[in-house]
Amino acid sequence: MKITQLLFLLLGLQVSQITFGQSTNPVISRFPEGTILHGNIAYNNDTLVKHLLDIYLPPNIKGKVPLIIFIHGGGWISNDKYADIGYMKNTVAEIIKSGYAIASIDYRFATQAIFPAQIQDCNSAVSYLYDHAETYGFDKERFALMGFSAGGHLASLQGLSNNNQIADFFMPNTSRDFSFKAVVDFYGPSELTSLKSSEDPKAPEAILLGATPVARPDLSKIASPVTYVDKNDPPFLIIHGGNDEIVWNRQSKLLSGWLTATEVENELIIVPDAPHFGNMFDVEDIRTKVMVFLERHLK
Repeated sequence: MKITQLLFLLLGLQVSQITFGQSTNPVISRFPEGTILHGNIAYNNDTLVKHLLDIYLPPNIKGKVPLIIFIHGGGWISNDKYADIGYMKNTVAEIIKSGYAIASIDYRFATQAIFPAQIQDCNSAVSYLYDHAETYGFDKERFALMGFSAGGHLASLQGLSNNNQIADFFMPNTSRDFSFKAVVDFYGPSELTSLKSSEDPKAPEAILLGATPVARPDLSKIASPVTYVDKNDPPFLIIHGGNDEIVWNRQSKLLSGWLTATEVENELIIVPDAPHFGNMFDVEDIRTKVMVFLERHLK
């Protein structure tokens, strides 16, 4: 057994895999060699598969590191904590090389539990990460969110509602002391009643709410990130495809408009010809924008 493995076992950490190339994690090859992996950590003190997270730490850590919390997409009804890492491999590698940690989280699908279960799970995961910051070497004052599609919705919702302390958005007996220095939103919905499928009872947003957003605008408002925009919110970097036919980029334009009107720092990038997700978001110019944004607010 390697010294690092023995050390983490002695500390009592939940570790299913430790170092690069030594795991069944399907995306570990996307990370730089030497990346330290703590896999499948139960963040809610239960046995639900959707209440697990993975932590990726940069090699040769010196001091406390900033943490980026990844929230995956999939229409709130599919995918997992590995999904978006697969096509964002260069960005993920650059984040680790730059000295940041990543925590990629799972959350309950809307087919298992309707909203607000998903945001409760996100907050519960961050509560765990905050409470165990010393254990893993995080700087609890330097947390940021990064989400993709439905995960972009949840990252925006979590980042914007955090200072409002919405009781229904938290699990019982979890800490609420954490805050976020920045949010990166990749093509997430921001206002559910204005989604193009908001009257379709089979649409993901209807499954999320248990009703169509148009039929239940009250529920839609509670679940829409733009509801919580105020002057105390963290800065946003918003990235959306010019040819997104699943979530129109008007959703990101609306969020950016609200943030600007409220004088919250934000930047909106529309990627020409890009669809809803894919390798076109992992190119050098977008990656540079992301890294500059993170460095400005986390370093």
